Amino acid sequence: MARAFDLSLYLVTDPRQTAQRGLLETVRAAVAGGVTLVQLRDPDAKGRALAEQARALLALLRPLGVPLIINDRVDVAVAVDADGVHLGQSDMAPADARALLGRERILGLSVGTLEELAASDLSLVDYVGTGPVKATGTKTDAGAAIGLDGLAIVRRQVSLPLVGIGGIDRAITGDVIRAGADGVAVVSALCAAPDVAAAARALRDEIAAARA
Repeated sequence: MARAFDLSLYLVTDPRQTAQRGLLETVRAAVAGGVTLVQLRDPDAKGRALAEQARALLALLRPLGVPLIINDRVDVAVAVDADGVHLGQSDMAPADARALLGRERILGLSVGTLEELAASDLSLVDYVGTGPVKATGTKTDAGAAIGLDGLAIVRRQVSLPLVGIGGIDRAITGDVIRAGADGVAVVSALCAAPDVAAAARALRDEIAAARA
């Protein structure tokens, strides 16, 4: 059984946007403001550097009970005993990832369209990330924006926990929740915020209001 997780406010890190403040300081402030899950994403980092970042984040997050997900790199997640991995459509197949991760680690998968959904084996997946909801410059290989309607369509087809991702800011956070998402995954809305903790609190307020 996978470790417990809460998709409500999911921070995905970006090395360019955290460079000035620092990765650890950005994540520390985000969690103080209410982030419930953190994904380490640094596609340019080599294995050793990524593992060092992951271990530093685990030392911060594990005492606080906030899971750490590694983007793509199943080997790094296993090596550092991270809480899970998030895979894109072109990454390792979920079945292969699960074989390496074991049952207890969290496995997330990006599913942006009904075509991707139809081609995906979700039997071993714990949650899906759906988007991009809006066009985003953070992830250059993201597909076309699917909008709130597209997210709602995927939601109706998926029984797993679902997090909306891609171009999400405070203005549309409530709409993403009302469209059926269990949470929002954000990059710039927190990593580029002048006051990360305050930005996280504002997003949590929008989530709570939409759920109410």
